[in-house]
Amino acid sequence: MIKRLFDIVISFTALIFFSPILFIIYRKVESHLGKPVLFKQHRPGLHGQTFKMLKFRSMKDAVDCRGNTLPDTERLTLFGKKLRSSSLDELPGLWNVLKGDMSLVGPRPLLIEYLPLYNKAQAKRHNVRPGITGWAQVNGRNAISWDQKFKLDVWYVENQSFWLDIKILLLTVKKVFVKEGISAEGHATIEPFKGNKPL
Repeated sequence: MIKRLFDIVISFTALIFFSPILFIIYRKVESHLGKPVLFKQHRPGLHGQTFKMLKFRSMKDAVDCRGNTLPDTERLTLFGKKLRSSSLDELPGLWNVLKGDMSLVGPRPLLIEYLPLYNKAQAKRHNVRPGITGWAQVNGRNAISWDQKFKLDVWYVENQSFWLDIKILLLTVKKVFVKEGISAEGHATIEPFKGNKPL
């Protein structure tokens, strides 16, 4: 209850405080990438139930001659890279926190198609609400392996506390300024998760 109350108060306050910045980014995205300005995608949340996650769009809707979406490296513009590196593209997610789809802190919501690929231990990441930031994000973000990321997510689920959340939020502010772990080596973001052997 304390965590949820904290999420509501902080996300509501942040949405009001950052409203001028949200408006400026909205217009910048519209100018550089066109509409839609918001990236909306269904992601698995608490207990694997899906919700529509919101972010500012950072990639072009570019396709090849067959209509297939081009790789991230070809769709991510210089403006998009700067937006992602600043983490300002995540600000619309505060609305997801206010609604209760997400929390300020928790495992990052991944793709729905990954759900059947998790082993029993990795699936524990869905025992809590997904977060805007998380333990894996302040310990490597996209620069660490999937195995490391899932171990950090599960550790958080098993050791979560209000003070740990405060620590993660403070570390997140630091990470945003130093811009560490934004992408995996050789990828615009991170390589797709392809599953593993069950534990």
